[in-house]
Amino acid sequence: MSHRILVVEDEPDIAAIVVDYLRHAGYTVEHQAEGRAALASMLAAPPDLTLLDIMLPGMDGLEILRQARRHTQHPIIMLTARVEEVDRLIGLELGADDYICKPFSPREVVARVKAVLRRTAAAQEPPAATTTVAALMLDESHWQATLHGSPLGLTRREFRLLQVLARQQGRIFSRAQLLDQAYEDTLDVNERAIDSHIKNLRKKLKAASADGSDWIRSVYGVGFALDPTAAE
Repeated sequence: MSHRILVVEDEPDIAAIVVDYLRHAGYTVEHQAEGRAALASMLAAPPDLTLLDIMLPGMDGLEILRQARRHTQHPIIMLTARVEEVDRLIGLELGADDYICKPFSPREVVARVKAVLRRTAAAQEPPAATTTVAALMLDESHWQATLHGSPLGLTRREFRLLQVLARQQGRIFSRAQLLDQAYEDTLDVNERAIDSHIKNLRKKLKAASADGSDWIRSVYGVGFALDPTAAE
C-alpha cells in the first residue's frame, strides 16, 4: 500500500513541484496551504509523513509541530527558507525528524522522505529490546522511556540519544560519537543539536526523579555519560 504524505506549503509553485515528484515516486499525496487547516488534517487522520513549511498563514509551522507532537508521533520533515541555525534547533527540539532548507532539489525531498520512512519502519519492527538502568527503563518496541514508572515523553531523537547512553552506562561519549551512533543516518543534526537534546533529556529526567537527580554527567571538554549512581 502506498504511503500517504501530507505537504503543508503555501507557495503554489513549490507545492506543485513537491507534490508532483512525490506522486511520481509512488506516494499518495495531500496538500494543505493554511496552518490551522493543516493541523486539523494532521490530527484528524495522521499521515505516514508530513512535509511542513514554517512560514504559513493562519498558524506557523513551529506552532503546528508543537501542537501536533502532543497527539501524534508520525514523522515530520520541516521545509523552510529560514536558514538560521537557531530555527533548525528549535524545530528539532520540538520533535521534527529532519529539516530541509530552501531552495532545495525536489529529488532531495524525495530522498529524505524515503530515508525517514525507512527509519520509522525499522523502528517499528520487532523484536525489540528493553534497556534498564536502575529505575530507568527504555521500551524500544514503542520508543517509550519511563523513570520510576513515569513516562518521560521523549521525542524520537531524544530517545535514540538516551538509548546510546543507557546501553553503555557510565561510558563517556564525545559529541562526535553520539552523532555517529545515535544519528548516523540523519543529515541535519550537528554537535550543537546534541547539546540541545542533552539539555532536554536532563530536564525531563530531573522532573521524573524523586529528588531531582541529574542522570547525565558532563565531562568538560570530553562529552557526556549516563550516571546510574544518580539514582542512589
